[in-house]
Formats: sequence, C-alpha cells, structure tokens
Amino acid sequence: MRGKRLMGLLYLVLLIGSGFSQTSDSVISKRKYPIELPEWIHNMVYDTASSTRPRFLFYPVIGYAPETKWEFGLSGLVVFHYNNDTTLRLSEISAFAFYTQERQMGLWVDHAIYGRDNDFLTLGRMRFQNYPLSYYGIGSQIPKEPVAIVNANYYNVRERFVYRLKGNLFMGLELDYQQIGSSVFETTSKDPTGPLPVVPLGALGSQNLGVGLGVLLDSRHNMLNVREGYLAELAYIRYGELFPESFPMSTLFLDGRYFIPTTKNQVLALQVVGQFSNGEVPFNQLSLMGGETMMRGYYLGRYRDKNYIAAQAEYRFLPFGFSKRLGGAVFGSVGAVSADFPTDNYKWSAGAGLRYLLFPKKDIFTRIDVGLNPDGYGVYFYIGEAF
Repeated sequence: MRGKRLMGLLYLVLLIGSGFSQTSDSVISKRKYPIELPEWIHNMVYDTASSTRPRFLFYPVIGYAPETKWEFGLSGLVVFHYNNDTTLRLSEISAFAFYTQERQMGLWVDHAIYGRDNDFLTLGRMRFQNYPLSYYGIGSQIPKEPVAIVNANYYNVRERFVYRLKGNLFMGLELDYQQIGSSVFETTSKDPTGPLPVVPLGALGSQNLGVGLGVLLDSRHNMLNVREGYLAELAYIRYGELFPESFPMSTLFLDGRYFIPTTKNQVLALQVVGQFSNGEVPFNQLSLMGGETMMRGYYLGRYRDKNYIAAQAEYRFLPFGFSKRLGGAVFGSVGAVSADFPTDNYKWSAGAGLRYLLFPKKDIFTRIDVGLNPDGYGVYFYIGEAF
C-alpha cells in the first residue's frame, strides 16, 4: 500500500522565507524581518527568544493516505530544559491531532522529559485513534495487497519511569497498555464468493496491561538531534490476565543507537532494534515493520509477526557546508519479521531526505524523508530526526 503525506506547507513557506532573509541568529528588530507577525508567532518562526526559554511550535497538517482519504490536523511541539537550565538535557513534548475525510480522528502524544539534575526520565508515547488498518497477514510470505481492512478503536500508552543510578545508567518501571475494540475485518477481495481472510488472534478485541523492568544507558543531550553519544535500552514486559479480553504474553524489547560525529556538521547514526514475544500475542501487539523511524518506506504493519529485528545507518549533513540552515541525510536499513529466528526473509529500505534548522538555539531540525523499497515508497515530514 502506497501512501503520501504532505504536511505544514504554509509553515514551510514561512521557514524558507526566514532562512533566506535572516542574516544573524542574534535578536534583532522585527523591522528587519520581511513579514510582520504577532510576537508569539514571530518568536516561533524566527527563533528570537532567549536560548534558555522553552520553544513552542504549532502548524497545520494536510495529507492523503489510501486508508483515510484527505486528512486534516494540527501538530504541536514544545522543547525545554528543566528549570531553564541549558546544561541539562533537552526535554520535548509533541502532539498530533487529526480528522479525516472518512470521519476518523485521533491523537498522538510523545514525550521525553528529564527532571532535576537529569536524575529522572519519563519517556513514552500515547496513541488514541479510530482508524482503518490495512491487514496483509502474518509473516513475510504474504500477499502484495491487503487481504482485509480492519476498522477498530485503538489505544496504546507506553511509559518508562526511570531513575539515574550512576553516570548514564538508568533503571526503572516500564508500563504498556494496549487495547483494540469494536474491530471489524472487511475483506478486500473483489470476488464475493472468494474465501474470507484468516481472522487472527485478537480480532474480536483485546485489552492488555503489561508491567516490566527497563535498563537504559543514555548519553544523549538532545533527543531530537543527537550529534554524539549512545543509547542502549533493554526492557522486559509481562502481560497478565487482568481483563476478560487479556492475552497472557511477554515481550523483550531492545534498542541500540550510536552517533559518531565525522566532521563539525556531519554525523553517522547507527541503530539496531528488536522485539521478541512469547505466549498468546494478539495481532495488534505483533512486531510491526515499517513506519516513520525504522524501515522507512514500508506501511507500518505491512509485515508483522512475533519476532522482529532490524538495523539502519544514516549519514546526516546538519547543515550542508554551503548553507546555515538547509541540510540533508541518506539512509538504508534491513530487517525481518518471523515466528522464529534465524530467517532468510530479510527486507531492505533506502532513501534520502532534506533537513531545515528550525530552532538554531536548540539545534532542532525538521525533516522530509523519502523511503524506497521493493514494495513501494513512503514520504515523511516530522520535527526531529528519525532516531
């Protein structure tokens, strides 16, 4: 399934205009800017506020995808340092609310918040949506087109509450709540007499709460644009039979990232991720390949199974040598889903993208990436790097 999303066009026009007209990152009079804007919008577009102050960004979203038709929404971002202390790590909260031509709606919220002295970290995401899912089946040997469209209400809250034990070592509680209800599998076959798709485990609904332990080694200072450092996360979560629609299972998560500065404004970024589940795993909690961060270009869930492993490399120009704000990146990844490993059914994805220095004082870029693979392509526009 191929999807294309174009986001924040008006906002980009303002940004590019400011990029060509701005001669300095220092605070200068509004009269020297080509567009007169209200003060809060002026500070947002031109990044004129003090570097110690939080940054706020709001912009409209318009997009198109086969599952939703036309999509309209609003995105927001706030980045800040605890107690406005720039020696501490940068915290961020982002949100995306949308409504589609098919009368679907949703809210996505992601956050990474560091506390006093970087001793506490709350890292998580929330997804609330009424959304049609394209379902292709389970495994890697599945049809090229979706076998069903799943209409369902979906809720997911994943949170990590970790405490710094020493240096860059954190440990703490991990929670994961996932629920899918009112699901209806609608076959995509044009032959009304043809066989119905195999309905997977959890198709009638599921509600799982998992509790576990996570360990992190994290030296990143700016999660939205890491120029040097590393992340190593290992988490184990157990899902018990707490609700009538619960499925007992367990999942092991791993995420390793390493960032190597090659020159002043160029970075080699490497990542390996894995998700391995045992027990009765409902289809919505299977490991999903694709999306905006890893294996870009694949529709999220194009391939799914109990186990997943993938690796990617990305070379970033932040920014290009001939520009103060315009940069780019090239990337490639390989990955596989399988009921058991080892497997030889690895998939690949590669692509490139542009970067624009959104907040010079916070070193935050916005990105437009195009990912290509044998199944199609994907276009992504987000604030911050993919990983």
